[in-house]
Amino acid sequence: MHRQAPQGQLLADWTPPPHPPAGLTLQGKHIRLDPLEADDHAADLFAAFSGHDALWDYLPYGPFSSASAYHRWVKDHQGRNDPVFFALTETTTGHAVGVASYLRVAPDSGSIEVGHICLSPALQRTPAATEAMFLMMDWAFCAGYRRYEWKCNALNLPSRRAAQRLGFSYEGIFRNHTVSKGRNRDTAWFSVIDSEWPALREAFAAWLAPANFDATGQQRERLSDLSQLVRAASDPGL
Repeated sequence: MHRQAPQGQLLADWTPPPHPPAGLTLQGKHIRLDPLEADDHAADLFAAFSGHDALWDYLPYGPFSSASAYHRWVKDHQGRNDPVFFALTETTTGHAVGVASYLRVAPDSGSIEVGHICLSPALQRTPAATEAMFLMMDWAFCAGYRRYEWKCNALNLPSRRAAQRLGFSYEGIFRNHTVSKGRNRDTAWFSVIDSEWPALREAFAAWLAPANFDATGQQRERLSDLSQLVRAASDPGL
């Protein structure tokens, strides 16, 4: 008698989500994500990134020698279907201070990645930076994606720490994964899946709440502590 091999869960009610639409804008309290446009954002971004060449250490491009060189790069990459680039604009100043994108968008499997993250020093370690990552993740899961990925150079320890602070689970290293700027890159993989998002979304909401910050703007509760509880619940081995 034939014994059926183990099978994955049947996704009877699942349908592929939409691709991020052209013109998608994500609005938060501290940050707004707009489609990256050279004429609108390149000058602000070049000014915000200038003098901080280490921002480009683990990206496959940059640093840029001039404002015009960066303007050309943005012009060449804006409006693409994949990656889908966003400019991160502070709501208080109206200035673009960072870039991020959706990439490797695979609606048929329900997978989408966040990457090309470049945050100026003015944006790093701020509620606005965390809110930007939250807004992108929230759109993806609300749209119906099942898996949200974060990948980085395995040597990029700040990126690996950031992923886990944001609630991503570490999945391992792809050795000799690619070549970047003439150097080998081993890639660390992280993900959040749809079943984890409701609890993780609550963790983001609790961290971003005004009550979580004192009069000097210092956090009362760390996001890493809140997100670790979510990851531990989904993976008791943590």
